[in-house]
Amino acid sequence: MYLDHIVHSVTKAPLEVTEDWIENGVHAVVGGQHTQWGTYNALLYTKTSYIEWLSVEHKEVAKSADHPLINLMLHDLKTYGVGFNTICIRTNSIDTLSNQLEEKGIKTSGVLHAERKTSSGLVRKWKMLFVNEEISDSLPYPFFIEWEESEEVKYQLLQEDGTINKSNLELTITACEFHVRDPREVMNKWKSYFQLIEQDEQTLLLENTRLIFKQSISKTKERLVSMDIDGSNLHKEITYEQATYRFL
Repeated sequence: MYLDHIVHSVTKAPLEVTEDWIENGVHAVVGGQHTQWGTYNALLYTKTSYIEWLSVEHKEVAKSADHPLINLMLHDLKTYGVGFNTICIRTNSIDTLSNQLEEKGIKTSGVLHAERKTSSGLVRKWKMLFVNEEISDSLPYPFFIEWEESEEVKYQLLQEDGTINKSNLELTITACEFHVRDPREVMNKWKSYFQLIEQDEQTLLLENTRLIFKQSISKTKERLVSMDIDGSNLHKEITYEQATYRFL
């Protein structure tokens, strides 16, 4: 399985987010609207994954959506403010994964269908799967996605509409660092539930990145706190909306 994207909740509108990142020398774009969730986003693509800056466009719609990701976002914005929420893992057979989790006794949302209207007016569709869990200070499980198009077709379309340029294809998210109270406990669950490979005592592997779990100094919040991005000319650390991006 692959890291598909990282969700970073912000209060800024997508256009403002893209302007901020373009000033930093990074090609980010306005994504579009999730009309059924009351949200909209800005995006930064890398070679095999992307970053989603997600913000609320219509608060009442978001509150009434009763969607696992939106509920997590609203909780985190209210409790902690802006920052990373969770990660999404890409799979080629989300229905099979749903069945496998249910067979292990892990309750899920079932496969959910979703779509987004892009800034160019196109509608992009996908399927999602969430582990049922109470939203809290504890680290949320990743959620899963299967896109309607293949990766090859999707990236071709994204290059044609200007969402991705040459600089994006040189970027790679090489590590995601989580701070949790009990790294061993979290790693054991993720390994067992999602069949991830353990590289060392603090690292699990996806096909395209490392998931690193470190002891948290916070007694409350357990979340993704930083990521490493390789392939740019920036070579600096950027703290943006209470999240750390390390450009190697």
